[in-house]
Amino acid sequence: MEDENKENSIWDTVKFTIIAILIILPIRLWVAQPFIVSGASMEPTFDNGDYLFIDSLSYHFNKPQKNDVIIFRYPLSPSKFFIKRVIGLPKETIEFDGKEITLKEGEYFVMGDNRQVSSDSRVWGPVPENLIVGRAFLRLWPFNKMDLLPG
Repeated sequence: MEDENKENSIWDTVKFTIIAILIILPIRLWVAQPFIVSGASMEPTFDNGDYLFIDSLSYHFNKPQKNDVIIFRYPLSPSKFFIKRVIGLPKETIEFDGKEITLKEGEYFVMGDNRQVSSDSRVWGPVPENLIVGRAFLRLWPFNKMDLLPG
């Protein structure tokens, strides 16, 4: 009797684990992802160590807009993730530091809020749409700055 209860308990744990994975994995991959801000390029909006959730779903239905805070794969090293503000949209002409750049279809010009220390589109060029992961949706940490659609 005791062995049977132990087997049932193990089987229940395995079933629960499989169900949890089937529910959580798609949400984690396609709906919301955690992100920790690293660096000072987005100060004062986001500080080093802020813990965010990224909305990975909405940009499948709507394009990023000016002033959205987006998370994307760094164009020069796609294994790294950056957080910046959208300054220019596809087919717009952006002027900065006495230069003009015309964005092509599917390109976004992004800059950090802390312009003096930000490595952004001024340095390495526009971000292709296919590298955009999502937008800052929820700040969970620090608790005193917790908010929806931060930035």
